[in-house]
Amino acid sequence: MSENRNLILAIILSLLIVVGYQFLYAMPKMQQEQEARDRAAIALLQQKPTGTTTAAPAAVGTGVAPLATAATAVSSATGMAAVAPTVRPILTRDKALAQSQRIKIDSPRIQGSISLTGGRLDDVTLPTYRQTVEANSPPVTLLSPRDSPEAYYTDTGWTSLDTKIELPNGETVWSSNGQVLKPGQDVELTWQNKTGQRFIRKFSIDANYMVTVTDLVENRGSAAITLYPYNLAVHSNIPPTTDFFILHEGFVGVADDKLVEHNYGDLKPEVPAIEQESRGGWTGLTDKYFLLALIPDQASRVKTGFRSSQVNDRQGYQIDWLGEGKLIAAGGSVSSTSRIFAGAKEVKTLETYQKTLGVQRFDYAVDWGWFFFLTRPYFVVLDWLVKLVGNFGVAILVMTVIIKGLFYPLANRAYIMQNKMKKLTPKIMEIREKYKEDKVKLNQEMMGIYKKEKVNPVSGCLPILIQIPIFFALYKVLFVTIEMRHAPFFGWIQDLSAADPTNVFTLFGLLPWTPPDWLPLWVQSSLHLGLWPIIMGVTMYVQQKMNPQPPDPIQAKIFAWMPIVITFMLSGFPAGLVIYWAWNNLLSVAQQWYIGRRMET
Repeated sequence: MSENRNLILAIILSLLIVVGYQFLYAMPKMQQEQEARDRAAIALLQQKPTGTTTAAPAAVGTGVAPLATAATAVSSATGMAAVAPTVRPILTRDKALAQSQRIKIDSPRIQGSISLTGGRLDDVTLPTYRQTVEANSPPVTLLSPRDSPEAYYTDTGWTSLDTKIELPNGETVWSSNGQVLKPGQDVELTWQNKTGQRFIRKFSIDANYMVTVTDLVENRGSAAITLYPYNLAVHSNIPPTTDFFILHEGFVGVADDKLVEHNYGDLKPEVPAIEQESRGGWTGLTDKYFLLALIPDQASRVKTGFRSSQVNDRQGYQIDWLGEGKLIAAGGSVSSTSRIFAGAKEVKTLETYQKTLGVQRFDYAVDWGWFFFLTRPYFVVLDWLVKLVGNFGVAILVMTVIIKGLFYPLANRAYIMQNKMKKLTPKIMEIREKYKEDKVKLNQEMMGIYKKEKVNPVSGCLPILIQIPIFFALYKVLFVTIEMRHAPFFGWIQDLSAADPTNVFTLFGLLPWTPPDWLPLWVQSSLHLGLWPIIMGVTMYVQQKMNPQPPDPIQAKIFAWMPIVITFMLSGFPAGLVIYWAWNNLLSVAQQWYIGRRMET
């Protein structure tokens, strides 16, 4: 019996540590960081023009001797390296967009534009995703121009060891053969230098989130030249993150078919860049739901990099890849094709690109975690169920019933043992009182009762052990998959991935009252106690009362307070998870009641 109680306590304490971290540390820290970012953005808009430096990839060691031996020359002589500061004011996003002529992007999943100055993709919004669940909420903005407060943009092109070759850079103004880029309608940009090279950049887009960029160089000069293709993306500020340990946000990519992940904090003054060589693969910046990924030709050898970057004196981050040199004879031409993924991390969409374009492990952009063997199948079944029933909340309920059915024999035996233990509780209490001074005799007598009644006290832990991995798998799926984002249930639950919006202290919305600002953040969070967490707490209390009570008074008090503690802690968790737990508790109560009635007859 003591082993049983200790195991249960260990599981509960582990759960409390995880939940408590999110409730008392991660959530307050997220809010504090968001407030700091808001203050910084306001300060940037009010400050005077500042200088600009743009970091970019160093040279790649690709096996090409000239490149491998002249890395410093490449990084210092090209537009990819840090450049001398220039005065660039921080503008509003609209004013930054208006600085240059633009090609409109008109695609079902991407809206935005391409700047003719620099020929870069720097304006992307996602019309199918809103910032909040409100009907009038603006669409999610992913990319923004260089001089905007939240600059986030891409750059593609060529670099060279020969400083005499005039290459297009961020200030180059390109000519265009069209005004609108959309699926089935490409746009071609052209620019020619004074040394005899003509550059052609063709953009194409599909119906989802993939932009294909083909850079062609025609060498009309009198001598052969060698150029190196590259692609980079810069985020001018420290990107916002949820800062929760179960989710990776930051640098992500695949090199030689292996996942590479680094946090923003991994880049320090002593480690300003992290590089890796690969054949194909991809490199990206990811947040919870959205991804910007740079994808080179999957047959090419490249060096990818994660770097710290500065734009207009703002600390930011950069991703890039640099390819092998391409020799272009006089009168000849050469091209390089790369792709830019700018959109939502939809599982099916990523898998489709992985299969059709051969992008290595592109589905790894979704952070399935160490327990992917649970989270991924859980998502697949949930995704199938939602297509069947039309609602993610209902799918979660159905999934819970299916899991209960699969584990019914195991749980059934455990509940039978629990009922037997409940009946033995008076005898156990009597033995504990009788032999409380003789621990050896006490253990002998208790083991004798267990053997006589054919009871295994440890087997009562099985329902909890079964529920814990399923709980975390569902939590992970709800937390990381965009398919769950803004998925409604019924009534007031309009987003299963967010906390229950109701509040018992406002009579569930009837009173226009919010906790005062002077209260500590964790106190304000604890006052947010929605209706579904209360339902979950009640079901947990009922289930607990049906289980045998611990003989130890201290443990009994801990168990008695557990429903209240977990109710408050789960109040800030995704509503879908709380609904699952409440429904699972109800099914467990029904199952235990049925088994108890059957054992009495």
